[in-house]
Amino acid sequence: MKYAIITSAMLLHSICGIGQSTQKPPLHGKHWMAITGKPLAATAGAAIFQKGGNAVDAACAMLAATCTMWDVLSWGGETQALIYNPKTGQVIGINALGVAPTGATTAFFKNKGMNFPPEYGPLAAVTPGTPGGLCTMLAEYGTMSLKEVLAPAIQMAAGYAIDAQTANSIERNKKLIKDWPYSTKVLLPHLGEHREAAEPGEIFVQHDLLQTLQKMVEAEQQALKQKKNRKEAIYAAYNRFYKGDIAQEFVRGCQEQGGLITMNDLAQWNVKTEEPLKVNYKGIDIYKLSQWTQGPAMLQALNILENFDLKSMGYNSANYIHTVCQAMHYAFADRDFYYGDPAFPPQEPMAGLLSKAYAKTRAGLISPLRNDATAGPGDPYPFEGKTNPYLQLLKQRGFTSDSSNKKSPGVLPAHDALSASFLNDALIDNAYMDRMWRGTTSVEAADEEGWVVSITPSGGWIPACIAGNTGIGMSQRMQSFVCDSTLNPFNVVEPGKRPRVTLTPTLALKDGKPFLSFAVQGGDTQDQNLLQFFLNIVEFGMTVQEATEAANVNTNQLWLSLGGTTNADRSPRAGSIILSADIPDWVRKELIQKGYKITNGQRTSGPINAIYFDWKHKTLWGGSSNNGEDYGIGW
Repeated sequence: MKYAIITSAMLLHSICGIGQSTQKPPLHGKHWMAITGKPLAATAGAAIFQKGGNAVDAACAMLAATCTMWDVLSWGGETQALIYNPKTGQVIGINALGVAPTGATTAFFKNKGMNFPPEYGPLAAVTPGTPGGLCTMLAEYGTMSLKEVLAPAIQMAAGYAIDAQTANSIERNKKLIKDWPYSTKVLLPHLGEHREAAEPGEIFVQHDLLQTLQKMVEAEQQALKQKKNRKEAIYAAYNRFYKGDIAQEFVRGCQEQGGLITMNDLAQWNVKTEEPLKVNYKGIDIYKLSQWTQGPAMLQALNILENFDLKSMGYNSANYIHTVCQAMHYAFADRDFYYGDPAFPPQEPMAGLLSKAYAKTRAGLISPLRNDATAGPGDPYPFEGKTNPYLQLLKQRGFTSDSSNKKSPGVLPAHDALSASFLNDALIDNAYMDRMWRGTTSVEAADEEGWVVSITPSGGWIPACIAGNTGIGMSQRMQSFVCDSTLNPFNVVEPGKRPRVTLTPTLALKDGKPFLSFAVQGGDTQDQNLLQFFLNIVEFGMTVQEATEAANVNTNQLWLSLGGTTNADRSPRAGSIILSADIPDWVRKELIQKGYKITNGQRTSGPINAIYFDWKHKTLWGGSSNNGEDYGIGW
């Protein structure tokens, strides 16, 4: 196969390169680059490029393949994307996140004794977004048919050699999987045997999913026979999924197992195309999806850090780590209180949150001597000429009403009680870290015409509840809502509303041209790692591969977005940070003196996938972290 030859050639070229200093070789390409979370899925993207597709076509093929391979997501999840259109010079945001279904109210979940919607099962599901997101991206910005783009995924659904990571994840989670009959049928082919999941390398077949994907292609092909154009035909497949027989079986299977999703929920849902948010950091424009994601937290942190000379501090020095952590603590405190679905009132104060003046006041709160264990949400409203309608709520949580909104001395909000207790307890339990790092995948693609795509899809991960005979694992994103407005008045669960998610693709432009495309998996650590990856390149001159492998710090001083049904499960662990084991002892000692509790990690870099645009040589550099199975192919 052509793409197998390409892979070997690129690896040989990179390994033989001068100055190789990374565990994985950087990728180089002249014509295109395809990177994602699984080697087979990257191969799917390469195959589409080889057939003449553009970066959008290839990204859609990789997205479909990763969903089919259960790469910590499935077809019933959600898709978040940024696309650079070289014809217009614009960055486009794709919002293909599902919404809370009919009946999903705070009263519903509180009556079940939950402070948050559940982690797993049919009640954790928002409406599926990925099929609609893929169809919309392909129809509006791609060049190929759905039949062509789904071909690799359809072949995989008919049977592919399953990887050890996925097979073993299914086996570990089989007890919960057995609660759902359709999941059991698909994911446990050896039911009753000692090992009930497929073995690594075994051909894993998904008959129901295969039929669902074939039905979508049938709808497209029938529309083409009726003289519909390419775009109309792709939307015919979209409609069959959300309004036709696929939708009917999805809803039946969901409700049979206790879920809330209705036919009307699916029919009324739609993909949103939006203008991303951006800030400028030292001449580079960084684009993020808006406040229905955590993406703006990275933009806020960059605005804060622009007030410091980071380069002079030195990469991963105690002062650098401390300063970056403080910026993240203030940015994430704002995220935790002010971010939510912009389609629902109240309106989030994003102009104030992203203003340079507001960032300067936040930067002024940073002490070089000690971690601020009580860092809380600020008051961005005056920076957009408004009065904060939530001052009383902030006071109720123990924050002052001045522009800094630091906690009043001696006041401990009930919601944050665990933060203080953690200062005397250095242990972080495994369940907490699972919720902190809960993964997904990422997709990065670029071509020589100038199209660039960055996607962070997720949802429907193992252990997933499959909806009837569709083969589609339902999303678990409902858990990112809150049921208590004192935690976040903008993100309270409500039918038709999108939860504030952690998923956060990134594009950066310099001099009006693509500079970087990057994304990462890992729950609340995503924008922590992406922030440091970006600084590694811009401040410390690392190559894209060096930056993906470089040791980052992760902080636990934030409210978790995933997992657990009590406040204690999600409360911030103030001062708790995770450092790479390679950080020197003297740096650790300085950080401890600044009030940090340190946990060691072997790999703290991601996994990050990225593409760097080398305009001097008119080539593409691909980077893929050494932390995980992520993989890229370039040509």
